[in-house]
Amino acid sequence: MEHSLLVWLLPTLALVVGVAIGFLIARLAPNAAPSSTQRQLDDIQERFDSYQNEVVTHFNSTATLVKKLTQSYQEVQDHLAEGANRLALDEQTRQRLLASLHADATQAPRERLTPPRNQEPPRDYAPKAPNAPGMLDEHYGLKK
Repeated sequence: MEHSLLVWLLPTLALVVGVAIGFLIARLAPNAAPSSTQRQLDDIQERFDSYQNEVVTHFNSTATLVKKLTQSYQEVQDHLAEGANRLALDEQTRQRLLASLHADATQAPRERLTPPRNQEPPRDYAPKAPNAPGMLDEHYGLKK
């Protein structure tokens, strides 16, 4: 009996010691060499940081371009106003040209559309006379 107990006890004890040693090595080893999950996480974080930098750069360049566009528009307006002042033959023509140039800037904002006052939903049936049979009546549409 002792012999069979020893046959089972030694491999079981060796297995427990091996699991404990393996567990300790596994706990200490990731600090030395990162696992594939940690490498993937680092790669994703790097790509995310790169993406954020690209977004910031994109919006900064967009803001610069819009500023340039606004300046160009103002320069065109100034050029047209100067041309109207210089090239118009009489005062009335000059005033009309200048008014048309500045009409866009002084134009009142459009009013929003208002919903119809009648809030009755559309009917999905034909109107009928008060005493006439309805469409679901079995004699509807038949001549007598």
